[in-house]
Amino acid sequence: MTEIFSQTFERTLDELLRQAVPGQSLEAWTFDDLKSRRDYEQRLAEKGVTARIRSAYKPLLHAFLEEIDLTGLERVQISYPVHAAAPANRFRLEAYPLAALVGNARIDFIPRDDGGFFYDVVLNRVEGAETVRVLAPNRVHVDVVGETNVSLTGWLRGEGDEAGERLETDYERLFETAIDAVAKHDWGNDEPYFEELNIRVLFPSEDLSLAVGDEVVSLREALHEDFYFSLLEFFQKKSGRPLGDRGLRPGQIVPEIIKSDAEISVRIETRPLGTTFLDGADQALDMATAPLAADQISKLLIEVGGEGFIAHARSGRQVSARYLKGSDAAVMISGGQHPNETTGIVGALRAARALQAKTGAHFTISPLENPDGYAIHQRLRIDNPRHMHHAARYTALGDDLEYRTVENSGAHLNEKAIRFDAQELSGATLHVNLHGYPSHEWTRPLSGYVPRNFAMWTLPKGFFLVVRHHAGWAEQAETLLDKVTRHLGSIPGLLDYNDRQIALYEIHAGETGFRLINGFPCLSSIDDRHTVPMTLITEYPDETIYGDDFITGHTAQMQTVMAAYEAWQDIAVASS
Repeated sequence: MTEIFSQTFERTLDELLRQAVPGQSLEAWTFDDLKSRRDYEQRLAEKGVTARIRSAYKPLLHAFLEEIDLTGLERVQISYPVHAAAPANRFRLEAYPLAALVGNARIDFIPRDDGGFFYDVVLNRVEGAETVRVLAPNRVHVDVVGETNVSLTGWLRGEGDEAGERLETDYERLFETAIDAVAKHDWGNDEPYFEELNIRVLFPSEDLSLAVGDEVVSLREALHEDFYFSLLEFFQKKSGRPLGDRGLRPGQIVPEIIKSDAEISVRIETRPLGTTFLDGADQALDMATAPLAADQISKLLIEVGGEGFIAHARSGRQVSARYLKGSDAAVMISGGQHPNETTGIVGALRAARALQAKTGAHFTISPLENPDGYAIHQRLRIDNPRHMHHAARYTALGDDLEYRTVENSGAHLNEKAIRFDAQELSGATLHVNLHGYPSHEWTRPLSGYVPRNFAMWTLPKGFFLVVRHHAGWAEQAETLLDKVTRHLGSIPGLLDYNDRQIALYEIHAGETGFRLINGFPCLSSIDDRHTVPMTLITEYPDETIYGDDFITGHTAQMQTVMAAYEAWQDIAVASS
C-alpha cells in the first residue's frame, strides 16, 4: 500500500460551538443528520446561544420532515428556482420524494426563473393558507474538470442578517481537499494508473430511511457517489477522453465512506487488487433475499450442465459460462456486467434452471460477468448494505466491459471474451442482458446534485426494458417488446409497482422519455456496437434491495428471460 494523502478535519458543528458568543442568535445549514444537529443546538443553548441548525442536504425535504406541520394540509404549492447553470428540474429533484410524504395533499411545483436559492411554499389548509420561505443554500463553482456546477453548500445567518453567507462545511472541505490531492499526484501517462485507488472516509452521519419504497437519505452514500464519479471524470480528462467515456481504464476506484462517532477524516492510498470473495451462506435460489455468494453462483452454474467455457478478469478471478446446445433458436443470457445490479444474477440462474428442463433448449449463460466488481460490492456492503455502491459498477480496470472490442482492448479483452465465445459457440441472434439501477434517489450533491451523464437514472421509475438492435431489425424488436411486456403484465403487482414509481418520478423529474408498451416503459434504438443483432436489456430498480423486494426483483428478471426466449423462437422462425 502507498499512502497518497491523509488528513483529519474539524467538525463544522464543533467550529460553530467554539466560535459562538453567549447571547448570540444564529441559523446554520450543515451536512449533518438530525440527531447531531439537535445535539449541538442543545450544546449551544447551554452556552447561552439560540441556534437553529438545518440540513444543507435536501433542505426542502428536511423542512417538511422536521418543521412544517402537515396537519389538515389539502394542497401544497412550491415555487422553486430555475438556474441557468443547472438542469431545469434540478430543484424539483432536490425535493424528492416530498410528493409521497404529504399524505393526500395535492402538490404543485411552479418554476421561478429568478435563480434565487430558496423555495416559496404555500400551505393550504381548511382554515386558510400559510406561506413559508425555505432557504436552499447553493453555490456556483467550477470543479476539477472545468465544469460549472450549482452545488449544495453550508450557510450561516446571524440575527438580523436576512441574507447570510456561505459556510464552508467539513463535508465540502473534506471532498475538495481529497479531490485536489488526487489531482496533484503524479499518476504517469499509462493506463491503468493503479490497481486499486482507495479513498477511506470517516464521517459521523446516520442514514435516514423514508416511508417511501426503498428511499433513504444518506450523506455518506452521496459522498461515495460524488467521490467515485468525480475521480472517474478527473482521469477521463487526464487521458484526453470526453467526460462520461466508458472506455477509460484508470484502475479500480473504491471510496469507502464509513460512519464514525465523531471523527472526520480521509486517507487515500493505492492498494494491490484482491483475488478472493467475502462469501456468505448458500440460499435457496428461488427465494434468495440478498445477493448470492460467488461460490454458490459457481456451483449453480455447473448444475446447469452443458459445455463450460471461461474468461479471466484483471485480478485473475474466473468468469464462468455454460453452453447448452439444442434445436431451438439460440439465446445468450448474461448478468452481472454491473455487479451492484444484483437481481439479474439470480434471475439469470433461475431462468437457466427452468430452460434446462425444456426439450430443445439452446442457450448460453454467463451470470456473473464482472467478478472483480462483485468482490468490491461484497466488501462495501459490510459497512453500508443499503448503499448503491457504484464503485462496484465497472471492472478492476475501471471500464465498462461492454465497451471493449477486439480492436480497442489490446491486452485487456479479459471479461468481454465470454460474450464473444458465447456468440461463436451458439450462433445466437438474441442477447438478454440483465441489469438494474438505483432503487432510491441517486445524487452528487457537491458536483451539481444531478449525476452528470446519468440524469435519466437519478430516480426510480419502475421496471423497464431497452432494446438495441442492428439496422433492419426494427420489426423484430417491436414484436419482442410487445410479447415480453404482455407476459410481464400478467405478473401480479408488477404493473401497479411501475405505476406508483412512474407517477412519483413525473411529479419530481418530468416526463420519463420512454414509450409505454403494454404498461411498461421501453426504449428501442439502432445500435451496431453489439456483435449480436438484437440485445434486450432489463432495468430493475435493485440497488440495493433485500428480502421480499429482492425476490420480486429477480422473479421479474427470470420471467423476462423466459418470455424473451419463447418469443424469440417465433421471431427467429419468421425471420429465417
